Amino acid sequence: MSGFRLTSSRHNVNLWIVPLKMSLAAVALFAITITLDMLAAYHVIHIPDWFTMGGIDDARAILSAMLGCVSTVLALIFSVALLVLSMVANLFGPRLLYRFVQDWVTQACIGLFMGAFIYVFLVFLVTHQDEHTSFIPQVSLITSWFLVLSAFGFLVFYSHRVAVLIQNPDAIGRIVDDLRRAVELAAPYSKSELHLHHLDASETHLTMSDKAPMLSPASGYLQEIHHQTLVNTAAKAGAMISVPFRPGQFVLQGETLAFISPASKLASLTPLISRSITMGRHRVLSQDLEFGVAQIVEIAIRALSPAINDTFTGIASVDLLGEALTILAEAPQRSGHWFDTNGKLRLQVRPLLLPRLVKQAFDQIRQAAADNPAVLIRLLSTLERLAPKLQGVEDRNALVEQAAAVWETANTRPLVTMDREDIEAAWKKTQTRFATLEIRETVGFDVRL
Repeated sequence: MSGFRLTSSRHNVNLWIVPLKMSLAAVALFAITITLDMLAAYHVIHIPDWFTMGGIDDARAILSAMLGCVSTVLALIFSVALLVLSMVANLFGPRLLYRFVQDWVTQACIGLFMGAFIYVFLVFLVTHQDEHTSFIPQVSLITSWFLVLSAFGFLVFYSHRVAVLIQNPDAIGRIVDDLRRAVELAAPYSKSELHLHHLDASETHLTMSDKAPMLSPASGYLQEIHHQTLVNTAAKAGAMISVPFRPGQFVLQGETLAFISPASKLASLTPLISRSITMGRHRVLSQDLEFGVAQIVEIAIRALSPAINDTFTGIASVDLLGEALTILAEAPQRSGHWFDTNGKLRLQVRPLLLPRLVKQAFDQIRQAAADNPAVLIRLLSTLERLAPKLQGVEDRNALVEQAAAVWETANTRPLVTMDREDIEAAWKKTQTRFATLEIRETVGFDVRL
């Protein structure tokens, strides 16, 4: 199982790769400009007089000033970045830190100032004068000026970006946008997933009767499954693969990561399966749609905690959870069965069902907002508006169950008359919508007025 990938994956980000690349680009730029300056020094090319920046003293004074201000601002940018990360960890939760670390504006700003510092420092080193000769790299000096000016101009955009990123609605909205992109990326694969009625349930049982377990050699979150690769691999081997986990679940070392049928194909398919399943220490959103919902919920329950008590962020979270669930409801629902071109079942993966997402979205917020009538009312309103969006009986029943739980929660709390009347009005409106959609009594209470 040497090919098994327990890795931080390409989704995990860091703060040093982009600055390192930009620093190397600054060295390459210095090599180009200093070459032009050397050609000018040997009179191979001619630099116009208006292109110069004065004598040796002027050049070194300008370079010293630029070195000082660039290094000072670079230290300030690092301080601001660490302050923002600390603020994000406290307000949004540590699981959202990666969103701020991976922001390209932050990485580019740090890289631009690092590159400018390295470039100006190199130009400062080669600018010299002795008893016999002096060397003033005029092209490099002018380039230094433009590079530092560009860095400070980008600093203004970086400041604007930081001010936008730390706003709660923007942070939640970007999670919803990521969910939408993940659903869109999954759409082409959904087209290859045939409807379940083409497969007899007894056929699945018989197919997997002769199976062998493939054990996980390490613990980690299942991040990605390369479905088409596994389907092609199983089709070539005349086998079937069953993965009892879905992306986002934690797999313990020694647990069964996959079943392979027939059992005789275990040895030959294990290396290929290992390369097609990515695991790591963190959850990622590419295939783990539940993780996106969990991030919004984490922002909401932190906002509703007694230490913060931010009702407006809690309400915004509920609103955007409604948008997220609408996106997920409109996406093609996955059965977890993947077929080859001949229509034969080759891969089974534990599916993520919409009722679970509904429960994940509202359970913890309802519990955190038990004493907050405004959030309870918004929960009922969102559930009522989501009902027409969800078409499956089980999906709508999940909404009914959540609405009943909100109403029960409100009844257990000592509320003033006005708040209780508002919650009751929202509850009756939700009941009316459920009755209009003919949602039956399947979860232990009557939805009819």
